[in-house]
Amino acid sequence: MTKSPAAEPRRSFDGIAEIYHRIRPAYPAPMFEDLFRLLPGHPAILEVGPGTGQATRDLLSRRATVHAIEIGPSMAAKLREALPSSALTITIGDFEEADVGEHGFDAVFSATAYHWISPEAQIDRPVSVLKPGGVIAVVDLNQVSSLDDKGFFAAAQPIYDRYGEGHAGPPAPERNAVDPPIHRVLRGDPRFSNVKVRAYDWNQTYSAADYRKLMLSYSTTQMMTPPARQGLLDDMENLIRQQFDDQVTRPIVVTLTTATVT
Repeated sequence: MTKSPAAEPRRSFDGIAEIYHRIRPAYPAPMFEDLFRLLPGHPAILEVGPGTGQATRDLLSRRATVHAIEIGPSMAAKLREALPSSALTITIGDFEEADVGEHGFDAVFSATAYHWISPEAQIDRPVSVLKPGGVIAVVDLNQVSSLDDKGFFAAAQPIYDRYGEGHAGPPAPERNAVDPPIHRVLRGDPRFSNVKVRAYDWNQTYSAADYRKLMLSYSTTQMMTPPARQGLLDDMENLIRQQFDDQVTRPIVVTLTTATVT
């Protein structure tokens, strides 16, 4: 049986565009300052997976023109509503297939969305759409192991396990050991040079109610059955209220991985 488009995890955000817009934070200002030092004045940026504009706003405020490729129609509509700008063009579609011309952009930029792109397109598409010397810039949010969470994530694991959402894979790294996967990909491709990762400490603190909304904005939560999703969210909110004084800190390192097309 063929799955409907809504069954794809990356399309699950489209049903919660309003929640996503309210709860997802912007990104650190120093990150954009570092990015724009690599770009010409008034750069033309192709943004991949803008969501509802958490990073787009900062790109526009620094006088870039932005062509945003967003796969979700509702997310794109919220982006148009939030950022009515003549410097912003929005295409609803898949970055891997969207017709945006060749070699017309100074940068391909993506914030916490590039992992949805196929491995081949992650490197082939920037080569085809960037000007010579253009920059690919990929932002990742990396949850790290830190005492800043006051033991919350260890305490939360039994709840995730109860609903079949337990962590799989390596443990969260220490702050100084974060190495986003795109770094290795770009470093191993001769079409790119000047590959660099910049890191920014960026803890996020939430009330129990807001952390519930944040979890609801995750694709993994959206893909759960409604009863399991409700149970997970109820139990997590109760844990934060009862054992963590209604507050949880998510220890985050933001990485900006950049490379130049040779």
